[in-house]
Amino acid sequence: MNNNKYKVLLVEDDENITMLLSTMLETAGYQVVVAGTCNTAEMMFLSYVPDIIILDLGLPDKDGISFLKKVRENYLTPIIILSARSEEKTKVQALDLGANDYITKPFGSEELLARVRAILRSYRFSADEGRFPGGEFVLKNMHINYDKRKVFIDDTEIKLTQIEYNILALLSEQCGKLLTYATIIKAIWGCSDEGSIKKLQVNMANIRKKLGSTPGQNDYIVNEIGVGYRMKEENE
Repeated sequence: MNNNKYKVLLVEDDENITMLLSTMLETAGYQVVVAGTCNTAEMMFLSYVPDIIILDLGLPDKDGISFLKKVRENYLTPIIILSARSEEKTKVQALDLGANDYITKPFGSEELLARVRAILRSYRFSADEGRFPGGEFVLKNMHINYDKRKVFIDDTEIKLTQIEYNILALLSEQCGKLLTYATIIKAIWGCSDEGSIKKLQVNMANIRKKLGSTPGQNDYIVNEIGVGYRMKEENE
């Protein structure tokens, strides 16, 4: 697929970073439009209808979180936060508000491009083909049949509890996106209590064991310690 069709809205006020990212993205075949403030970003978003947004948080007129909230009121456009803020609390807040990924500065250019590719693949597949009941999901040698609520490794069915299946299906539906503990807990149990994170971790440990993952080896699911879980992309 030709990346030229993808438009990137880069919201960043640092001129050096803007120049670096614009050159890097354009060299990789993306169209780039740049905004240095939240207000400009809002106008450009409506004018250009980008396929993905790369968003800094420390902008001169407003905090980037306000732009994230504004977009998420009506749109599912993928958003990658690119920020110098590395606090766990800030990451969790941004992801809970709907950011698809969070990368801290300084960053590796190849890693950023890989994240952009992964999110665009995930978003396109989710929008065009669907991963919800009636569809199927395949990652390496794992196969999920949503219609039958069954999971297979190669041709062997893996017996999961209802909760375990729901967690795995949720992560696969958002493949490539980091889901915070709070997001998963709300989706699976509807509410949180004092032991919710522990309950999630226990279920996740059982899922990994049943899928054949050994300690320190994550074939399908990545745990971002203190933040949440993410289903790996096919090429990771």
